Amino acid sequence: MNPAVTFSPAKLNLFLAVTQRRADGFHDLVSVAAPLAWGDELTTEPADIFTVECDDPAVPTDESNLVLKAARVFREATRWPGGAKFRLAKRVPPGAGLGGGSSNAVAALRALNVLAGNPLGADALAGLAARLGSDCALFLHDGPMTMRGRGEKLEPLPAAAAVRLRERRVLVFKPSFGIATPWAYGRLAAQAPASYLPATDAEARLAAWLTDGAAPAEKLLFNSFEPVAFAKYPALPVLLESLRANFGVAAGMSGSGSACFALLPEKFGPKKVVEMQAAIRTAWGGDALAVETRLA
Repeated sequence: MNPAVTFSPAKLNLFLAVTQRRADGFHDLVSVAAPLAWGDELTTEPADIFTVECDDPAVPTDESNLVLKAARVFREATRWPGGAKFRLAKRVPPGAGLGGGSSNAVAALRALNVLAGNPLGADALAGLAARLGSDCALFLHDGPMTMRGRGEKLEPLPAAAAVRLRERRVLVFKPSFGIATPWAYGRLAAQAPASYLPATDAEARLAAWLTDGAAPAEKLLFNSFEPVAFAKYPALPVLLESLRANFGVAAGMSGSGSACFALLPEKFGPKKVVEMQAAIRTAWGGDALAVETRLA
């Protein structure tokens, strides 16, 4: 069998309201997330055992890698006796709030399911994805989704609302540092209840955007993690405010950070995008990520 290549997209949280901490230690949230047309590639080929290689030396290739965790979960669920060699072409940086590791895990599940003859249906795959991480199941779907619970309860946006997001141009940018998700949730919990947006308020905000057929994606942006991340890393809000003021774009942070994004008007030509990328690297250094892509 020839090696199979699976696209592993990044995602953006356009709306992310953390509503409360649960008794089990997880947090409830209400979010609208969309996959991107930009991401990683996972190549899978049959082998005797499960192994993973990555072109980014910063990504661990031991048992802590989510691709190998996904392979173990798949084997437990299916009793499939085979193995696979995974090669990960990494573009989505870790610690970014872009879901790179979760997406890689789901790409591995999908590739293994094909390799094993499709023993698992959509519901079974979703169950395995939820075991691997709160936002993993998102990557089993195409297009923008509403996420609830700890991220595992998914619902497609209504078609009329999804069309306002699909194919929107975005500039995704990240400084050289990342933000650990456990730290971000810990800071929210330490500042509770003021750090949470009550579920009724979160649902009301989302409903108002959904029912206003003229409201663009710019009106949806919200992220509960921004206050705690911005307090520790002032380089984030300083740059976002500069981009808003100088380029007239709506901008925010994705997930728990540190990656941010700006929604690009269609009228922005290549020169304007290059100017924005230059401004980002001037502020954050030449090694800052700054990629133009689209919401899928």
